[in-house]
Amino acid sequence: MKEPAVSADPTQVLAFDTNCHLFDGCGFDTVAPGLHSFLFEPLMGDADGNAFYFNKPMLLALLGSIIVVGVFWAAFRKPSVVPGKLQMVVESGYDFVRRGIVYETIGKKEGEKYVPLAVSLFFFIWMMNLWSIVPVAAFPVTSIIAYPLVLALIVYILWVSLTFKRHGFVGAFKNFSGYDKSLGAVLPLSMTIELASNLLVRPFTHAVRLFANMFAGHTLLLLFTIASWYMLNGVGIAYSAVSFTMVIVMTAFELFIQAVQAYVFVLLTCTFIQGALAEHH
Repeated sequence: MKEPAVSADPTQVLAFDTNCHLFDGCGFDTVAPGLHSFLFEPLMGDADGNAFYFNKPMLLALLGSIIVVGVFWAAFRKPSVVPGKLQMVVESGYDFVRRGIVYETIGKKEGEKYVPLAVSLFFFIWMMNLWSIVPVAAFPVTSIIAYPLVLALIVYILWVSLTFKRHGFVGAFKNFSGYDKSLGAVLPLSMTIELASNLLVRPFTHAVRLFANMFAGHTLLLLFTIASWYMLNGVGIAYSAVSFTMVIVMTAFELFIQAVQAYVFVLLTCTFIQGALAEHH
């Protein structure tokens, strides 16, 4: 199999030889998406670490942060009792996270102080996901594991610190280990499994759930987009039309998944916080 000839930049899905089509003698292995589709040449610096490194996902993350902050600032810099269109839309989003996630999971009294965190996480993650279907950008930042991993670590540190603060060392240990003396002889095994699950597996799965969905979705979009062009030749035109239809279907599906993954990440965050605040029985 020949080495893929596709550009490392997923926005350049047609960066291979545009004369390469089905039945032309060039194999699909030369254009198929893969791990190389998630590697980027630095916009500044170099990959060897000899200078400041800044690539496209970093730029999108920065722009996404600016957009989220800018939208909220524009909506609430001069709040009105009778909200305008932008304020009404942003207030609806804020209220959805506050009431639909935080209050429902943690409770109104305990949860109010965590609303800013939940709202920030939700809209930041959603924006990072949305880059996937934005022309030119065309890449979900969260499909690179480092980004959801950092967010998951922030939540993990908050959850652990809250647990120790609320319950003390002994109470926190019981909380993490699921201590229940009624389990009898199986208690040591149960506690070992619970400790590993809570302190090791939980932050990993929290990050991977978001990463894996965005990684898989972007790969599928790349596959059908490239296939639409690759099969646009002779009898392959019919296959190209089917593939292009799938691009449209997958784009619509991705819009749904992007919002769902932001929701799930924040819902799990609130669940962890609720667990840290709850009394151990």
